[in-house]
Amino acid sequence: MPSGRRGRFAPGTPVLEAARELGVYVESVCGGRGICGRCQVEVQEGRFAKHGITSSADHISAFSPKEERYAEKRDLKEGRRLSCSATIQGDLVVDVPQDVAINAQVVRKDSDGRVIERNPAIHMCYVEVEEPDMHKPLGDLDRLKVALERDWGIKDPDVDTHLLATVQKTLREGNWTVTAAIHRDQPTDRPRIIAIYPGLKNEAYGIACDIGSTTIAMHLSSLLSGRTVASAGASNPQIRFGEDLMSRVSYVMMNPEGREAMTTAVRQALNELIDKVCADGGIERSDILDAVFVGNPIMHHLFLGIDPTELGGAPFALAVSGALSLKASEIDLPMNAGTRVYVLPCIAGHVGADAAAATLTEGPHRQDETMLLVDIGTNAEIVLGSAARVVAASSPTGPAFEGAEISCGQRAAPGAIERVRIDPETLEPRFRVIGIDAWSNEPAFAEAAGDKKITGVCGSGIIEVIAEMYLAGIISEDGVIDGALAAKSPRIVENGRTFSYVIQEAEPRLMITQTDVRAIQLAKAALYAGVKLLMDKLAITEVDRIGLAGAFGSFIDPKYAMVLGLVPDCDLDKVKAVGNAAGTGARMALLNRDHRREIERTVTEIEKIETALEPKFQDHFVAAMALPNKVDRFPKLSAAVTMPPRKTLSDADGDDGATRRRGGRAGGRRARGDAS
Repeated sequence: MPSGRRGRFAPGTPVLEAARELGVYVESVCGGRGICGRCQVEVQEGRFAKHGITSSADHISAFSPKEERYAEKRDLKEGRRLSCSATIQGDLVVDVPQDVAINAQVVRKDSDGRVIERNPAIHMCYVEVEEPDMHKPLGDLDRLKVALERDWGIKDPDVDTHLLATVQKTLREGNWTVTAAIHRDQPTDRPRIIAIYPGLKNEAYGIACDIGSTTIAMHLSSLLSGRTVASAGASNPQIRFGEDLMSRVSYVMMNPEGREAMTTAVRQALNELIDKVCADGGIERSDILDAVFVGNPIMHHLFLGIDPTELGGAPFALAVSGALSLKASEIDLPMNAGTRVYVLPCIAGHVGADAAAATLTEGPHRQDETMLLVDIGTNAEIVLGSAARVVAASSPTGPAFEGAEISCGQRAAPGAIERVRIDPETLEPRFRVIGIDAWSNEPAFAEAAGDKKITGVCGSGIIEVIAEMYLAGIISEDGVIDGALAAKSPRIVENGRTFSYVIQEAEPRLMITQTDVRAIQLAKAALYAGVKLLMDKLAITEVDRIGLAGAFGSFIDPKYAMVLGLVPDCDLDKVKAVGNAAGTGARMALLNRDHRREIERTVTEIEKIETALEPKFQDHFVAAMALPNKVDRFPKLSAAVTMPPRKTLSDADGDDGATRRRGGRAGGRRARGDAS
């Protein structure tokens, strides 16, 4: 509950596994190790006539050591269980509490509206065909070919087999006038008739789709005018098999049917989105004649039905890296029988077709200035360069930026804090919540909030609150929360051997813990170290402009990204969110086949850097643990933002200084251990 899904499972089946098999999304970040607490459930007791069962707490396994450890370390409310650990022993009615079921995720789906010069792979050719003549025994299809050569210069095109049985009926229905859809991608390709319509058909459509690990965005475009007719987005249903990419690879490794299940799930989601954009655009699925798909390497492989396990470890071998052209019917996407699919090439093992599409959109390879393009996710994809040279890398940032691993974190959904400001004098916070326009300190906020609960802090809010804590002096440059400030503000509270900052006192109590700060430091240090390695390869010390790509990058305030040390120093007016650049790149490839040739050529020229093999990665990582950085100065940022005085752990006054120093050293050891 509340989805109402039901099924039968063998005794001993983990509740989380049962939920996944039923298609119920229960968030689990830690891979079933019982440390994230995202998978909490509640067992309802009593006789449920609707279901014909009696549910009892005796029908679920006893508390496991993992659950006992979690209850000791974190807060596990009475009556709740960790579904990754608790197993089914009898009839159960299980509730997924709404404070852990983050289902109503905000999905960025709109296209950026850019005008793209048209040169599609599909051309609609209207012709008048000579009627049959007993004195000229030429077949109907052959006379259609004659008309195409006469009027359009298309000589002896190939014909899709499915048209052979319908060509005569179509010609007669159109009174010997038809419109032929001609597909020709490469200039060297032989033109092919993929669809025939009676009479004049002056419209054809295509879809461009970015398959992200968290969300899927799809755009329906007119191939003749280039306009975006409809856009839609949805959560990627593969989330129920694993939050991040590596957990999905692990699922495939541990479950023989795992690859097929995830391929089926994503294709079903794509078919639902196709129905949605067609309904919104007022067209039939059969009107779609071309489609372009992009995604990171693991999404790319699962979409195509390829086992991704080789991407789970070195040397991260792709099954296929080049661009692909195939029929939509071959990958279970029924549209028109002749619909073609183009999949952009991948750059490397963990820098995929989505990064290639973003590169096509922003064009660092077309610029004299050096541009840094970063798609921030559980695995950050980084492209850096100019017309002279382009390099790329991936960096495993983990799910912290998306709210996972953060005590009060959640995905972007109504009720999540997305913007935070902290008064440096009083240390009092104010914030904005998704779904409410007013700030929390404004009179209109309470009225707009009503009975709605503030449920957590999403990725952009986490970036801002930690950056604001640094600017307000609450945390040192080493990322340690200053417990001495507890005397100044009740917002600073003792939390075991460390301290936390309380954002909201009301239930649920939301606070940033020392562990949360460390998780963000680890993630941002991994990303910054990857960027620095690419800068080393180009022998540069600064970049001219920065583009933050992806749904998450679109909502980050560039100032706070730089204060945190997520990206290198740069003029703030040259740091911008570039939106769903991967989706835009897919639209460019859909509407202009020249862009397909451009990215195919560019990908072969991009140099891939494997961060794990670079000896300087560790040094860059350790320096990047500091805010914004222990070694690199940020003069352009300092000119635009009042930075706090540099405060080290030895600056602390009071009896709790030793506690903070011990916590800081422990945190440092943990960071270095994770990095190695």
